[in-house]
Amino acid sequence: MSRTKTAETIENVEFPSFDASKATDQMRAFAEKGVEQSKEAYAKLKTGAEETQKALESTYETAKAVSSDLSLKTITALRANAEAGFSHLEALIGAKSLSEVVELQTAFLRKRVELTVEQAKDFQAVASKAAEDVSKPIKTAFEKAIKEIKAA
Repeated sequence: MSRTKTAETIENVEFPSFDASKATDQMRAFAEKGVEQSKEAYAKLKTGAEETQKALESTYETAKAVSSDLSLKTITALRANAEAGFSHLEALIGAKSLSEVVELQTAFLRKRVELTVEQAKDFQAVASKAAEDVSKPIKTAFEKAIKEIKAA
């Protein structure tokens, strides 16, 4: 009895037919979607790389200009210090007494300290501006990338 029942069940079971054309269409659609997603990812990567390159070029140009400004500021400070030193030496040579030498030396040192403080402030201002200018293109590119990531 169980054999007859099993035979009847096997005869009544229907297997779904496999349609190769539908499978091919599905595979083609899947492949096309993958290709399209790859193209989009490549386009985004290319755009990001180009923007990064522009930011780095801008940063390099800014760093070059800032370096030039700092060099000129340094040369100006060195020239002023050298001229002040030579002027002081000439004044010391012309001194007639020890008290005049002490007075000249005291005045010179006071002026040197004041000038050194002023030069340090100038260098600090130029260096702060330089750091801000150099980092600005990279900061802008980074902020843009973060906004795009948040939007996606």
